[in-house]
Amino acid sequence: MRSVPLCVLSSSAPPRVEHGHDPELFVQIGSLTKPLTGTVLMRLADAGTLALDDPLDRFLPVPPGTGITLRHLATHTSGLPRLPPGLNARDPYAPFDAPALDALLRHLDTLLTARPGEREEYSNFGYAVLGAALVAAGGAPYEELLRRHVLAPLAITEVTATPPADRRLVARGLFGRPGKPWTMTGAILPAGGLWATANATADLVKALLVDRRLGGPAPSWQHSGQVTWHNGATKNASVFAGALPDGRWVLVHRLSGDADTTDRLGVAHLTA
Repeated sequence: MRSVPLCVLSSSAPPRVEHGHDPELFVQIGSLTKPLTGTVLMRLADAGTLALDDPLDRFLPVPPGTGITLRHLATHTSGLPRLPPGLNARDPYAPFDAPALDALLRHLDTLLTARPGEREEYSNFGYAVLGAALVAAGGAPYEELLRRHVLAPLAITEVTATPPADRRLVARGLFGRPGKPWTMTGAILPAGGLWATANATADLVKALLVDRRLGGPAPSWQHSGQVTWHNGATKNASVFAGALPDGRWVLVHRLSGDADTTDRLGVAHLTA
């Protein structure tokens, strides 16, 4: 059985880096992108650029009267399904580019699985739509909004959608060949397409959940008891980040898409 590269950074123990992981190289953070997108939302709201309860049709060409607000998208209560239609089996999000999203927006009302606000259903699709709305409201590309409103105020730089090839850390196959990551630079980027070093990701967790340097946690974060957390998984990477009210925090990143194991490690470390 092959060993899985692992990195655990926390407030309560020295860094644990095993089996070839490197906290200074860029790794995929998957859906841990969502709390960063949510933080952009909150920063734009604080600046008066938008309001959380603004209707989606204020910003995007969706049919009028869907009832979807930015808050619905951020809290996974929009009624949109988990995934957009038309994905690719091998590289799921490769065909989901800006024109594909635009085409879906124009008949978004036909894709709803519930009335907005009726129930919670975790939705990557919803966060892609939210990201597009933020781009329209903020008047800049997603990565520029993220840099301007989140990364620069925190003096964190090593977060990007397109890290240099020689600084990427990816899982390797049976014969040592590097795996090919999913393509997530298109419309899905605000939902799960970012790369970051583990060190930079840990700095984000501390700044957003412990020190709260940009205000309270965005509505994108999940809550279980006293733990505020989020995870993420792509084809060959998984991550868990969480914090407790007393200031304890943890970041676990593994070069494996087995998110359940990564989550268990994170929760066990945080609550030990």
